Amino acid sequence: MEFSIVNVIVVMLVCATTAFLSHMGMAVFHDGIRPVIPEYIEGRMHRTEMASIAFGLSVGFIASVGIGNALATNLLNPWLLFLATDIIGIASPKKWIAPILGAIWGLLCLTGIGGVNAVLTGMPVDLITAMGDVGNYVVTGFAIFPVIAIIMQFGMKQGGLTAVIVLIFRFLGPRFSPISADAWTMMVGVITLVVLCIVKDSQNKKDAGQGDLNIFSERVARIRKNLPFLMVAGALIALACNVRIFAGSDVSMFDLSRAYAMTDSAEMNSLIRIVATNEFMRGLSFIPLIATTAVTTGVYGVAGFTFVYVAGYLSPNPIVAVILGAVIIFVEVMLLGFIGKFLGNFPSMRDASDNIRSSMNTCVEFALLIGSVSACCTMGASTSAGAAGGFIIGGMIYLINEMTGRKIMRMAIGPVAAIATGLILNLTYLLGITPLV
Repeated sequence: MEFSIVNVIVVMLVCATTAFLSHMGMAVFHDGIRPVIPEYIEGRMHRTEMASIAFGLSVGFIASVGIGNALATNLLNPWLLFLATDIIGIASPKKWIAPILGAIWGLLCLTGIGGVNAVLTGMPVDLITAMGDVGNYVVTGFAIFPVIAIIMQFGMKQGGLTAVIVLIFRFLGPRFSPISADAWTMMVGVITLVVLCIVKDSQNKKDAGQGDLNIFSERVARIRKNLPFLMVAGALIALACNVRIFAGSDVSMFDLSRAYAMTDSAEMNSLIRIVATNEFMRGLSFIPLIATTAVTTGVYGVAGFTFVYVAGYLSPNPIVAVILGAVIIFVEVMLLGFIGKFLGNFPSMRDASDNIRSSMNTCVEFALLIGSVSACCTMGASTSAGAAGGFIIGGMIYLINEMTGRKIMRMAIGPVAAIATGLILNLTYLLGITPLV
């Protein structure tokens, strides 16, 4: 993550804007906060009470997923920036204070993460290079999510059959096409999931046609009224992605970190395209959740359906990224009512959305755990402790977290354990216990 005046300005503007949106009740990042905001707007809740709820819902994510992944990837992320600006905006007593405090938070994040990484890079046991192993399996692990989602929604029989079909296409597809094995895995799985949903709803037309999603037209109108501000946020977030200081999700951040470190531009661009594809698929799965909560609360997501991330990754320059980010938010908001009605007519697709998000989390958690164990072993192997020494330190941290009520989320415990392993090995090196080999 390059520290420059341009990057500082971009991050400060992003955080200032998202804090302002949060204060005004236009948009927040945390899905759990969105339904609370109408309670304040309609006079049933005080701002201090709403701020307390926002803090309680978000502080754990900021401390674990946000900070942990930022240190692991040297990239800023939504949990670090936007969950904090949710709190800052909601807690600010005046609307002009919110963007100022948001901008200060962005500056602190950019300078703090860069400073900590500079310290870690200079340590005897190479922590930063080993941390590259953490994201080794994220793309492949993420590609499995449709199979897991099918098992969750349609049972083991359909899921097992899908797994067999997916493996056949994964092994044979790349031999007859330029499409990668991971792309085949995800594409075939997603197509199968959609087909199963359509078949189920077609067999139950009565239920599928009722459209039980309640569309609140006045709240959709409220979101459209706020469209200029939402478009500014979308443009700035796409810009942050494009200048390579920000990654939109756990699906993309680790591979983007690897891509930005590559010296071969063709190889880097190929990996970025894969990352963008995965981010796009993740965005599709979040449409039902964001659309449903938006039309029922009148509060949008700061990054919309998150397709602005994809625009930022793929845009050839910052100007194009800004334009595409704004246009994407505009299109999303204009289509919001239609999307809500569509989801009301296909209940299986809405159910699939919940299962997809759960399966994505499960697959990425698993991939990050395996990658983090690999990073622990790599760091251990550089000392007299050996790979097994790194493994046992990381394993202890993970299992202690599990046995003590999972204080750190599974999504973050792998990278956190890897960072902690590196710090412990550096400490034991300085004490003369584990010299370098």
